[in-house]
Amino acid sequence: MKVVTVEEMRRIEAASDAAGHSYAAMMEQAGRAVAEAIVQRNKVRGRDILALVGPGNNGGDGLVAARYLAQAGACVTCYLLRPRDPAIDQNFRLARAAGVTVVLADEDREGARLQHLVTRCDILLDALLGTGTRLPLRGTAAEVLQLARQALETRRRMPSPLLTTVVPPPALSRHHGEPFIVAVDGPSGLDYDSGLLDNAAIPADLTITFAYPKTGHFRFPGAAAIGELVVADIGTDPALAKDVVLELVTPAMVQAWLPPRPLDAHKGTFGKALIVAGSLNYTGAACLAGAAAVRAGVGLVTMALPAAIHGAVVSHLVEATFLPLPHEQGFISAEAAEVLLEHVQGYDALLLGPGLGRSRCTEAFVRALLEGVAVLPPLVIDADGLNIMAGMEGWAGMLPPVTILTPHPGEMARLTGRPTGEIQADRVAMACAYAGLWKQVVVLKGAYTVVAAPDGRVAIEPFANPGLAKAGTGDVLAGTIVALRAQGMNAFEAAVAGAYLHGLAGELALASTGAVGMAAGDVLAHLTEAWKRLCGP
Repeated sequence: MKVVTVEEMRRIEAASDAAGHSYAAMMEQAGRAVAEAIVQRNKVRGRDILALVGPGNNGGDGLVAARYLAQAGACVTCYLLRPRDPAIDQNFRLARAAGVTVVLADEDREGARLQHLVTRCDILLDALLGTGTRLPLRGTAAEVLQLARQALETRRRMPSPLLTTVVPPPALSRHHGEPFIVAVDGPSGLDYDSGLLDNAAIPADLTITFAYPKTGHFRFPGAAAIGELVVADIGTDPALAKDVVLELVTPAMVQAWLPPRPLDAHKGTFGKALIVAGSLNYTGAACLAGAAAVRAGVGLVTMALPAAIHGAVVSHLVEATFLPLPHEQGFISAEAAEVLLEHVQGYDALLLGPGLGRSRCTEAFVRALLEGVAVLPPLVIDADGLNIMAGMEGWAGMLPPVTILTPHPGEMARLTGRPTGEIQADRVAMACAYAGLWKQVVVLKGAYTVVAAPDGRVAIEPFANPGLAKAGTGDVLAGTIVALRAQGMNAFEAAVAGAYLHGLAGELALASTGAVGMAAGDVLAHLTEAWKRLCGP
């Protein structure tokens, strides 16, 4: 699934209209999809639905949705930002014929009618402004949104009734006094390219966008106001988006890439991964990375770690084999490079970094190891491997092509010399630029992780999960990626699929434990369920 800019979406719609699939037909499909998404999640018969309807195509989508919702038995009111002429506006005419009540903003000077409608509706449909929005909002649109927000705040402050519902009706409200809020394409006041969000915007529980998600859906602060994101088919030809580079990772994409698991397999079938990790201060990182690699399907995992922590790790990771390395006070020493290079033959992928620490002896080890890069298997470099490397002049030239680098924004800042805020301001552009410059695959971690390849391919993972903002979750990700790389997947595909499995496991952990109490071990524990969701038993 492609992710498009506003201009790319305009071109796709214009080309579709020119090819005979008209704007009117696309609007009909869009509005029907909005209604279907609402009906799937809510009981609508007899419920009050308020649609805020703008003057453009977004408002037209809202009118179509209002008609279908009225036909489904809802009591629908459309609050129109500007009058529409029934003689020339078929969607307005059909909505009124279906029994939709119309209120004009021009006739509601003080906004009292709007506030009354907001305080009593069960579902609020935001169809005021679409992808053509320019910020900041001004005029009647801003006033309508501000009045609606005030009414919503009033509802949220209302005292709960004496009788408390302990089993809520089907999906109508998150809690007492709050309507289910649905955005058409996105909340009015969203910049669909930058993700900027006007202060008047109303955050949605559900957003239905059309044909393709937009870049602004995955950029903050706007991304935090999207809620559940659904992409509706409006009949455009997929070939019209063939030149769009940015993709959203989907289950089907990952399923197509994952290596087969033949019935006559043996452990050699699924590759051998060597993980260089751990120190006296960060024993858990080695455990998490190694266990994730085991659960991500690799046939054999060998842990290369300081001999001083061997006993601690083996007690938690009985499935792995071990290569104890020379150390200084629990940190891998420079002499370990020679030992490791003598043992790398036969391994299909190597992970360097989780929990290594940044002692001088370990920095010397990493430098010596990279100087022997010609004999190393395909590399994944994470955590302290990246931090140490960032301090080495000319490090990018020391790596073999399509090494997988897995920085979080702070590590990316150290690698690039740019401020973290600049990295976060345009994550896709940063990942793409440096993947090309370094000739490596870059996995820029964070909410909506970005994976970029040196050949220009780039993908966004569909997960933003505050529960993953915990120590150790990156070690689970690195172990997952190296396992897929060892099973023969190409670097970009292994990085994309590994990040997707990790993100899906995070979503399962979130549903089980909640964001506050969620730990890296919970993500690890749900990796097997993530595999089952994608591939079956």
